[in-house]
Amino acid sequence: MSDVIEIAATTTLLSTRGLSVHYGGVTANADIDLTVDAGEIVGLIGPNGAGKTTFVDAVTGFAKSSGEVRLDGERVDRIAANRRRTAGMARTWQAGELFADLTVAQNLAVAVQRVGLRALISDVFTGSRPPAGIIDEALAMVGLLGVADRRPGELTLGQQKLVGVARALVGGTRLVLLDEPAAGLDTHESREFGAELRRIAATGVGILLIDHDMSLVLDVCDRLYVLDFGRVIAAGSPTEIQDDPAVVAAYLGSPEVQADSLDDGSAAERSAAERSATERSATDGPADEPGGGAR
Repeated sequence: MSDVIEIAATTTLLSTRGLSVHYGGVTANADIDLTVDAGEIVGLIGPNGAGKTTFVDAVTGFAKSSGEVRLDGERVDRIAANRRRTAGMARTWQAGELFADLTVAQNLAVAVQRVGLRALISDVFTGSRPPAGIIDEALAMVGLLGVADRRPGELTLGQQKLVGVARALVGGTRLVLLDEPAAGLDTHESREFGAELRRIAATGVGILLIDHDMSLVLDVCDRLYVLDFGRVIAAGSPTEIQDDPAVVAAYLGSPEVQADSLDDGSAAERSAAERSATERSATDGPADEPGGGAR
C-alpha cells in the first residue's frame, strides 16, 4: 500500500458541456455536461450500450464529438488524442492487456514513449528512455513499487489491473478515465482495488470511473452520473442515485422495482444484458478497439 498526503479537491479538472457524438444519423452521446474535480472519484454508470465508452472516447480524443471538453479550465476538444495525453489526461481501455514479454517498468515506459521521426532516430541511436523516476512514481501511487522488474504473468490479476492504472498515470497525469478497470476481479480483489483508487485520488488526481461492479462504484465514488441511451438521466451522490426511480427503471426495466436492488450489481447486469439488442442499437458506434463501440 502506498502512503500519500491528502490534497483538498478544489480544482475542476474535467468539464464537458454539451458533449455529443453522432454516427451518421445515430446519436451515441447527447449534450452531456459532466465535471470531475481534483482528488475526486466520479462514477459513470448505465446499462450496456448506454454510451459510456463512447463518452470516454470523445473526451480523450478517440471519437469525433461536438461541444466542449476542458482540462483544468483549458479547452482540449480541438486537439489530438496524443496532445491531450501530454496535457495530463489519460485513459485505460477495456481490452487493456499488458505486454506479457515486457517487465512492469517497460510496460509503463511504452506509455510515455515519444512518437515521430525524431523520436525514432533517437531511439535507434541512443536508446531513448523515460525521465528517471517517473516509472517509480507511478508504481508508488498504486502501491506496486516493488514489482517493477517482474513480468505481468508473475502478478495476481488485481496487481495486473493496478499496473494498467499505473500505465495511465505515468508521466504526470492529472485526470485519468478508467473504463471497467475491475473487470474479472473477485469481491476481495475489488475491495482492495477500490482502496487503491481512493489513495490515488487523495494525491489530487481526478478519476472518472466506469465499472459494472456496483459494490465498487457505490463504495468509492463521491458522485455518480447515470447514462441511458446516450443521455444523462440522473446525477448525484451514491445514495441519491440508488433512490432515483429513473435509474432503477433504466437498470431493471420497471420503475416499480425497489431501488435497493441496485445494491446487487450482478442482478443489474443480468437485467441489462437481457434488454433488447434492437433497443440498444441506437447507441452502438464504430468500435475503436476489438469489442469496442458505444457502451
